[in-house]
Amino acid sequence: MKRSDDRSFRIGTGAFAALVLLIVAGIAFELTRQSTLSIAKFGLKFWTTRVWDPVSGDFGALPFIWGTLYSAILALLIATPVALGIAIFISELSPRILRQPLAYLTELLAAIPSIVYGLWGIFVLVPIVRKIEIAMGAKPALGVGMMAAALILAVMVIPFTSSVAREILKNVPATQREAAYALGATRWEAIKVAIGFGRTGIIGAVMLGFGRALGETMAVTMVIGNSPQISASLFKPQYTMAAVIANEFTEAADELYLHALIEIGLLLFIITVGVNLLSRLLIWSTKRRVITSAVMPVVVAEEVPA
Repeated sequence: MKRSDDRSFRIGTGAFAALVLLIVAGIAFELTRQSTLSIAKFGLKFWTTRVWDPVSGDFGALPFIWGTLYSAILALLIATPVALGIAIFISELSPRILRQPLAYLTELLAAIPSIVYGLWGIFVLVPIVRKIEIAMGAKPALGVGMMAAALILAVMVIPFTSSVAREILKNVPATQREAAYALGATRWEAIKVAIGFGRTGIIGAVMLGFGRALGETMAVTMVIGNSPQISASLFKPQYTMAAVIANEFTEAADELYLHALIEIGLLLFIITVGVNLLSRLLIWSTKRRVITSAVMPVVVAEEVPA
């Protein structure tokens, strides 16, 4: 009887796990099916064409791909040092009484709705960026554009990256730090040893934040300016894949127009799933190293002067 219950429980939980995979596969299938007209008409040129003209039925997704990658990479460059600094301080340097409140407040940033970030961006961030543009002589000084989008994305990415990086550092075996101290390392050098041990997982945490930045919609839509152009300027209005879908989906009366938007969604889905999958693999790799180290302690002393 007990074996039968165990088997039933295993089958039931396995079915739930398989359901997640089926949902992901179903989303990919439906996005592909609903974008067949665009795929058939434009082919690979859809991803390399700059023109987006619904009136003439000419669609190219390159401005949206550029805007998505540009804003996410900029946000990552801004957010990563801050997020890692927060993670290192909470896990290694903070007084014990402050660790839990600081961790809670950091994670609270992730719970704020995207629309609230967007409103904060419009009323607080955009005026600040506009002043910066005026000081730098940019004309016209709009405030909305790539810089505002990157800054608001950076704020939204920080809690994800710092939380995962903190967990990675917390799971570094104590033997790593103890070995560093035994070799005469300072506290900072011992922290460098811990960071070196968990660097694969920390990279995974950064990539997890990158995946979060790629798919953000409302906050970016409200501050990026929504102009389908390709520019390296931080001050010009641009567009992202998520923003164009949110803005134009209800206006897509033409079937080809609708299929083009769904094809953009398909590419965004593929990129986001790929980035998140790779980040999880890196984090799991670090956890396996932690388990191995717990069984057979390994002294990492390459960062410590002899």
